[in-house]
Amino acid sequence: MRRKIEGGLYLVVDPAPGLEKILPKIEAALEGGVDVIQLWDHWDPVRSQEKFVVSVCDLAHRYQVPVLINNRWRWLETSPLDGVHFDDIPEDLNQIREQVGRPFLVGITCGNDRARISWAIDTKADYISFCSMFPSATSISCELVRHDVVKAVRALTRMPIFVSGGITFDNLPSLMALGISGVAIVSGIMKSEDPKLAAGKYKQFFSKTPDKF
Repeated sequence: MRRKIEGGLYLVVDPAPGLEKILPKIEAALEGGVDVIQLWDHWDPVRSQEKFVVSVCDLAHRYQVPVLINNRWRWLETSPLDGVHFDDIPEDLNQIREQVGRPFLVGITCGNDRARISWAIDTKADYISFCSMFPSATSISCELVRHDVVKAVRALTRMPIFVSGGITFDNLPSLMALGISGVAIVSGIMKSEDPKLAAGKYKQFFSKTPDKF
């Protein structure tokens, strides 16, 4: 089954703390309404990556939620992952598709640079994610994205657009006017005392928003 990405709540998971600590939080977040999961490229070299990937996929797929791997697309060859999220433009996406040998979802992190935006539109990626909208401890490698850039890209494409980096319940309403489809959250959910409640609060911004595009 090729699970779709249409928008909503996108959860970015740091796998470094380990499966035992992370999986219960992921399940709570899924119960709160998470629509997409990405496994961030931040692995503990001692722990089993394969067990982590398979366990998260098994859990998320019970909720019909797609799971993407950050950058390490070769995991698509041997695991039930649904897709890959690139931080940079891959050298040859067609060759990657051929090597994987099955359909998979593709997303990419974009900033103010038009190159990655154009690549996503031209290759018909499944979504793009703008990072970082605001200063954030988990997005220190991202430039701050101009709001006018996001709004301009929305005018060019119906592709789902996510935003991330420093997103809070207070500043999220100001981003809705840009035409975003969803929001990508890391610590706002995974470091919450109640991931289910936190996920539900973020999700409500999108579950009641009509499709205007």
